[in-house]
Formats: sequence, structure tokens, C-alpha cells
Amino acid sequence: MRILMLSKACLVGAYQTKLEEIARCDEVELMTIVPPVWLDPAGPVELERAHTDGYQLLVDPIRFNGQFHFYYFPRLKKRLAQFQPDIVHIDEEPYNLATWLAMRQSRAAGAKTLFFSWQNLERRYPFPFNRLERQVLAGVDYAIMGNQDAARVWQAKGYAGPYRVIPQFGVNPAMFKPPARREAGRGFVFGSANRRLVPEKGDDLLLWAAAELPGVWRMLIAGDGPARPSLEKLARKLGIAGRVEFVGPIASTQMPAFLQQLDALVLASRRLPNWQEQFGRALVEAMACETAVIGAETGEIPHVIGDAGLTFAEDDAAALRAHLLNLMQSPERRDELGRKGRARVLAQYTQNQIAAQTTAVYREMMDGSKNC
Repeated sequence: MRILMLSKACLVGAYQTKLEEIARCDEVELMTIVPPVWLDPAGPVELERAHTDGYQLLVDPIRFNGQFHFYYFPRLKKRLAQFQPDIVHIDEEPYNLATWLAMRQSRAAGAKTLFFSWQNLERRYPFPFNRLERQVLAGVDYAIMGNQDAARVWQAKGYAGPYRVIPQFGVNPAMFKPPARREAGRGFVFGSANRRLVPEKGDDLLLWAAAELPGVWRMLIAGDGPARPSLEKLARKLGIAGRVEFVGPIASTQMPAFLQQLDALVLASRRLPNWQEQFGRALVEAMACETAVIGAETGEIPHVIGDAGLTFAEDDAAALRAHLLNLMQSPERRDELGRKGRARVLAQYTQNQIAAQTTAVYREMMDGSKNC
């Protein structure tokens, strides 16, 4: 099977391990096309050429870079003629121009198509995106949904075709692994790892929860974004600025080292009218490192954590503080949750498993078989 994947997400080096795993399937010949950079609102995402064995990783320009709904690959028609894929995997939402154009051009070239979606809220889009969405839902051959809510959303909006629920990316357990040891006597170290610091990620709640914690502790907040100045101001107001470190953006290849130094990772997301947490990738990365996790009961977070971590009601600072205090006072509990977290990742969220499920979709699209 010749598979052509279009994916701006695969600029990230850690995510490319899924591509290597897909390419290990003897029946798959994989070409992945990425842009040279994605101009994300949080800052440019540059190509990290980190894991490229077994497949072709091509860099093609895109038009309207940074415009999520408008961007597209102008050289796609040429690439389709050169590679002649059986399936085009459009790693993008169905209401975007890139998806609609790729579906039309791929079908004209005789290839089957699928899209990927994280969209877990039923949102209505204006013209022309509502028309693009309807045509994609009617014309695509398959869909991969990142969570159960996404499946419900797209079925409610008219998608009647086959689909599977598979997270976009898993974790490479050889990269995200427990540290040899965590230094004793250093106090309790916890924090968050949100690439973009925005109100919906709830780092302000984490600061409020920490403000009344006793004992020796330190908080690390990774990422950058528009909420950072207000978070720094809040830390000063609460009198804890000396114990809170804003470490800034962290490259994907450096994330394991960051997570390994934490005793607990917190994802305190809160739902907005137009957004709720779609997965929480930092959770599975931390779990793979045997770092205990705490998450808000919103969106996909409680489903990702399962029984391998602690959850609290959305925006409940007192409940979050109680969980932090429990883990601070009980290294044994931290270790227990760490072990359960890694076991959960190994059972459900490795790149190998995500790749195997994805290649099963390809084979189902080609001939109905689900085994590679």
C-alpha cells in the first residue's frame, strides 16, 4: 500500500516516531509531507528532523501559513502524480480548505482518503467552511477520531462512513521513561507542561492551589503564551514567586527530561464555550515517565487518566490542593500512581499501538482486512 500523509503536526520530532512505526509494516510504503514551518499563534513550529527511518519525509511549501482554515499544499497535485498513492491520509479537520482540496485532488488521482479530527464540540461554521465540511463528510472514505466525543460530533453533523477512535499520536516508551532515580531530599516538585499558556489550560488554578501548600515544594511551568504575564503577576500576588519557575518553551525531544524531574504533573484545563480538552498529551508523556498525574474532570482528561492518576472537579482549587498535599506527603502513593501510569501507557498509548491501529485502518480501506 502506498500511503501519502499530509501533516503539519509531524513537524514535531517526537511525533515522527509514529511514522517510523507505520513504515515498519512490510506492506506499507509511506511518504509524509510537512511544511518547512507552521506559524502557530504560540510561536513558529520549526521542523525537527528527528525520526526519519523507513519512510520519505518531504518538505513542501504551504500557502496562507498560520491560517488554520485557509492553508493548503499547492504542490500536492504534482506529488500525487509522482507517488501515485493508494490512500491519502489527511491529518487535518474536515472543515478546512487543506482537507477539501486534498480530498478532491486525491480522488481525481484515484486515491482513497481519510481525515483526522479532534473536534469534540459541535460547532457551526460560516460559508464557505460549512460547505467544505459537508462535501468532505460526504466524499471521504474513512475517518479517524481522536476521542469518543469527536465521533459523536461528526455523526451528528452527517458523517455516515466508517471510522475508528485512535489518538493522533502515542508515546515512545524508550524516550519517555522513568529516570534512573529522583533525587531525595529536594522537596516536592510539581508543575505543568502546556505548550501554550492560555487561560483555558488552568495554570492560574494551579497557582491558587499551591499558595496554601505547606512544606518544601517547587513548581515548574513549561510553555509560553499570552497568559504568562498574568500568571507571573498572580505568583507574586500570592507570595510564591520565589518557588515558581517559568521555564519557557521546551522542544519535544527535551520534554522527557523535563517530565522526569517532576513528582507530579497537573493538567487543570477548564471548558470554554468553544473549546474543551481534546486529549492532554502531556498526561500520557508524564505517565510514561512514571510521574504521577492530576487532571481536571473535563473533556477527554478523565478518560486518558483512567485509574492511573487523580482527578478533581473543574476549577476546584481546594480539591486540587488536597491531591497535591496527598502526593507531597506520600512518596509511596506517588510511586504507585507512577507505576500504574506507565503500565496504562504501555497497554494503550504507545506509538507502536497507535501505528498498528492506523495501519489496520489502511488495510480495511483497501481490502477489509484489519491485520498488518
